[in-house]
Amino acid sequence: MQIASNNSNKLMSFLSRLLLPSEIQLLYASAAAAELRQELLSLNHDDFDELVVLAGSNHVVIRGLEVWLYLLREEQSVPHREWGMQALEAEQRRIAHAVRFLHEICAAFAELGYRAAVIKSLDHWPDLGSDLDLYTDAKPQEICAFMKTRFKARIAPRSWGDRLASKWNFLVPGLPEAVEIHMGRLGQTGEQVAIAATLLERTRRITTHGYSFDVPSFSDRLMISTLQRMYRHFYFRLCDIVDSAALADRGHIDYDNLRALASLAGIWEGVATYLVIVSDYAKNYRGSGLDLPSFVVNAARFGGDLIYYGKGFLRVPILPQSARLYGSQFAGMLGKGELHNTVRLSLLPWLATAAVIGQKLTGSDKGIW
Repeated sequence: MQIASNNSNKLMSFLSRLLLPSEIQLLYASAAAAELRQELLSLNHDDFDELVVLAGSNHVVIRGLEVWLYLLREEQSVPHREWGMQALEAEQRRIAHAVRFLHEICAAFAELGYRAAVIKSLDHWPDLGSDLDLYTDAKPQEICAFMKTRFKARIAPRSWGDRLASKWNFLVPGLPEAVEIHMGRLGQTGEQVAIAATLLERTRRITTHGYSFDVPSFSDRLMISTLQRMYRHFYFRLCDIVDSAALADRGHIDYDNLRALASLAGIWEGVATYLVIVSDYAKNYRGSGLDLPSFVVNAARFGGDLIYYGKGFLRVPILPQSARLYGSQFAGMLGKGELHNTVRLSLLPWLATAAVIGQKLTGSDKGIW
């Protein structure tokens, strides 16, 4: 990993050391726990506030603060304990409020016979993303009318990227988080109809906060994460590392099934690269990576040694590494005769270029990306 020396990067390193070792590892590796505790106690209130903001953008607030308080379980009088408890309670209130709305929306979908799954948002549990994401195969005009009528929602302005990806953001009164609904397509330009077409047939049922939700299969979940990280945003949140490592550690990943589905979608090399990056980053902080089959490692285009920290996230190099993954996906779709989806995907470089130019000219890529 490429490590810088600024305070934000030191805090990211600290968060990684909090979250990647298990609580049992911290319990028995007393020297490591003692070192983390001393580093924790050396942070002032401004450092703590910055740490919470960083944890929030990386969707690890709850898990990070739980370990924070675990390390302070015998330190009853230090202010750091109170800071942690207050921040934890505030985030738990936010999540409880958002999950209640999410359940109401999903229940209303079911009432009218619309099939839907919660994607991305619940992957980080007990943490929650900054918006609420759903996928449905219902018609966009019906869902837009439904959200406006049932929840008095406003449709947020849509960027060029949103239109290509066939997604809408809804602003619901009383809900701080936007509700992002993907309709009929997935992928950065909506090119992924192969995954989307069967995603709802492979969903799992989970329960959180007393509410039940349909969520993607583990294979679909990893493919959606890969599409986000390796083909669209080109950065990892820390939650992506922690979440995916936990799936592997618990034996939830069927690598043969994942390879078959990802190959069908033309993103197997991207998925393999994603997993190797997760493994390398985890190994850097806990001493062991993921137990990946050789066919995963062999399919990866690069690993965690090229990941670097910048602007709050773990950055993936775009040129030439990610560009080659895009080229492989493009060639695969073209080879299968998916001309319409290939045309959609071909617009990505132009969209990305427009976003970069817009960012340089106006300081924002709003309306484009």
